[in-house]
Amino acid sequence: MKLAILSRNAGLYSTSRLREAARERGHDVSVVDYLRCYMDITARKPRVLYKGELVKPDAVIPRIGATYTFYGTAVVRQFEMADVFCLNGSDSISRSRDKLRSMQILSRAGVGLPTTSFAHATQDINGILEVVGGAPVVVKLLEGTQGLGVVLAETKKAAESVIGAFRQLDANILVQEFVKEAGGADIRAFVVGGKVAAAMRRQGAAGEFRSNLHRGGSAEMIKLTPKERATAVRAAKSMGLNVAGVDMLQSSEGPLVLEVNSSPGLEGIESASGVDIADLIVEYIEDNSVG
Repeated sequence: MKLAILSRNAGLYSTSRLREAARERGHDVSVVDYLRCYMDITARKPRVLYKGELVKPDAVIPRIGATYTFYGTAVVRQFEMADVFCLNGSDSISRSRDKLRSMQILSRAGVGLPTTSFAHATQDINGILEVVGGAPVVVKLLEGTQGLGVVLAETKKAAESVIGAFRQLDANILVQEFVKEAGGADIRAFVVGGKVAAAMRRQGAAGEFRSNLHRGGSAEMIKLTPKERATAVRAAKSMGLNVAGVDMLQSSEGPLVLEVNSSPGLEGIESASGVDIADLIVEYIEDNSVG
């Protein structure tokens, strides 16, 4: 089978592991920088070209960076038009990248979420804080990734200042309740084909409420409860994602989903769990693609 990994950097851990796993299973695999792709949008003959050559794989593994979601999903959509199997579809990637839209979809699906508020006018700050139960609150930029653009406001005055500052910059934000009992930790459940392949508990560095490994957090393997496992699977399914990293908080109310990632990194989860996630992903493609 011919596989194409859409990635800006062939040297990234996740990209190289997927390429390695595909080759070990006997596939012809190439890494394609999706920003260098250009498209022939023609009726009945949609094409994707890369450095002057036609790209026509049997299946595509999108690894689309958050900065280039618009163009990256356009490339994925072009492959879909050409009837190429895409591990995660363009619409699913777009849904997961829009934090507000994804929270609304998860809410409709009955997935547990931290109490969250969204508004436009700074005059409504008091109402926003009332919705989420008052300070402390977590303020999130809709466009932020890997813990960037996430601020913990511990007092009402601090929350008003942070929200007001972001809105003066015309930045769209979400305001969420601060789940204190999580203790600066969260769970990343890695879902492949409607099943949790592995899970890890990420603990934030000392004095840091964000648990992102990119920000100095640590990770260890964890066995999920049946409810946590079911929540992760439902969250991925509601987004329409075949492969997803579902981030959850453990709370007194049960698991609360923070985010569903359409291009989850493999390094942290493989290191913590010892599970060969890349191999499971390629196996899923083999079982589900037409090629």
